[in-house]
Amino acid sequence: MTQIDPAFTGQTVITTFEMTPGTCADLLDELQAALDSFIRHQPGFISASLHVNDAQTRIANYSQWQRREDFQAMLRTAEMRERTRRFATLCRSFEPVMYEVVAGY
Repeated sequence: MTQIDPAFTGQTVITTFEMTPGTCADLLDELQAALDSFIRHQPGFISASLHVNDAQTRIANYSQWQRREDFQAMLRTAEMRERTRRFATLCRSFEPVMYEVVAGY
């Protein structure tokens, strides 16, 4: 389970996906399948959470990794590159951004 804590020394990644309500469920299915069968088994993976806005036009994926390099290595795998191409067909845009937790309340 994801824990947001300023003492966390690993890598936090927040990826946002923008899509139409008509493709939200399909993209969510693809993301859940990727997390369940591949991503969570990669070295350095700690946790991930998926969030959907009320209008079903945005999905946010909050993930934690032991190291920045672990996340980058997962992205470079052939399987993840193929999955990323499928994600791109279901949304207008998506962007993974690496963050550092600086405060938690």
